[in-house]
Amino acid sequence: MREIAVGLIGAGYIGHSTALAYRAVGGLFPDLPRARLAILAEFDAGTAAKAAARYGFAASTGDWRELVADRSVDIVVIATPNHLHCEMALAALAAGKHVHCEKPLALDLAQAVAMAEAAARAGTRTIVGYNYLHNPMIRTARALVASGRIGRPVHFRGCHDEDYMADPALPFSWRCERARAGAGALGDLGSHIVGFADALMGPVAEVSGDVSVTVPVRPVAGGGTRAVENEDQGHFLVRFAGGATGQIAASRVAQGRKMGLAFELVGTEGAVRFDQERLNELQVYRAGAAGFETVLAGPGDPGYAAFCPAPGHQIGFTDLKTLEVAHFLEAIRDGKPADPDFATALRYERVIDAALRSAAERRWVAVGG
Repeated sequence: MREIAVGLIGAGYIGHSTALAYRAVGGLFPDLPRARLAILAEFDAGTAAKAAARYGFAASTGDWRELVADRSVDIVVIATPNHLHCEMALAALAAGKHVHCEKPLALDLAQAVAMAEAAARAGTRTIVGYNYLHNPMIRTARALVASGRIGRPVHFRGCHDEDYMADPALPFSWRCERARAGAGALGDLGSHIVGFADALMGPVAEVSGDVSVTVPVRPVAGGGTRAVENEDQGHFLVRFAGGATGQIAASRVAQGRKMGLAFELVGTEGAVRFDQERLNELQVYRAGAAGFETVLAGPGDPGYAAFCPAPGHQIGFTDLKTLEVAHFLEAIRDGKPADPDFATALRYERVIDAALRSAAERRWVAVGG
C-alpha cells in the first residue's frame, strides 16, 4: 500500500489540525502509506471549496454523503460536532471505509455502542482523536509503568481543567446543549483524562461521582437567556479493575487553566506525573530518591525523533495530531487495531456514562452495569 486517499468532513478547529497532520505525515514518516488529500466536505459547497483550496484537497463537496459514497476514498475523517459522529461513522463503515473520528466517540452511550458494533462488523480500521495519548511523553510513561519500574500502580489522580466557558457572559453554544454535545465537561474534557487513566492503569470498574452547573444560564443572540443543559464541572472516585483507586475531575470553568490536563500516578516503588501545559516534560520519582526528576522529551521517546534530533527542543499540538495520524496509517498498513479504536473509546464512554448516572443516583455505579 503506497498511497491512501483521505476524505475530511469538517474544516473547523479540529478539521484544521487534522488536515495539517495528514499533509505533514508523509514527510515525517516516509515508510507509511502516503496520504492523498482527496475530498473535503463542509456544510455548503462554497465553504468546502475554500477549505479544500487552503489545505490542498483535490475536490470538495457541500454534502458529506457524496464524500462517503466516493469509491476512491479510503479513510473518512469526521471532524464535526458530537451529534453528527454516529450517522457519519455508520455510513462510512457501511461503505467499507476506515474511519478517523474526533472525540468523544458519540453523543451518548447508545450511539457509542452502535458505532463500536458496526466497526467490529465492518472489519476496517478505526481511531478516535485522542491526540494527547500519542504524546511521546505519555508513551514513555506507559512504557515506564508497564515495565514495573515504579512498582505496582496503586493510585491515580487526574484532571482536565480549562476556562473556555468561565466567563458567564459567553453566549450559549452547542456545547451547552445535550442534543448536540451530550455530556458537558465530563464528555468534552473528562474523556481525555479517562483515556489516560485507562491507558496507564487499565479499565475502570466502578465510580462514584458528582457534577454541577456553575453558570446556569447564558445569553442568546437577539436577547434573553437559555438554560445550560449539561455540567460545567464534575468529579468522581474510581476503583480500577486491577484493584487500584483514583480520582478524576474535569471543568470547563476553571479560571486560569488553558490546558490543565494532568495526572499523578503512584506505584509501590515510585511515581510519575505529567501536565499537558508542559507537554514536553515528565516527572519521575523512584523510592529513595530526594525528589521527582524532570525528564525532557527527546529522540529516545516514541515519535519525537521524526520532528527533531535533539532533546528538549519541544513539539506541539499539531505534532501530536500528526503522531495520531501516523499511528492510524501504521495500523491500516499492518492490519492491526489502532489505539484508541472504537472499541477502546467505548470503554471511555462507559466510564463517563457511569459517572453521570452515579451523580444522578447518588451511589457507586459499576461501569457497564
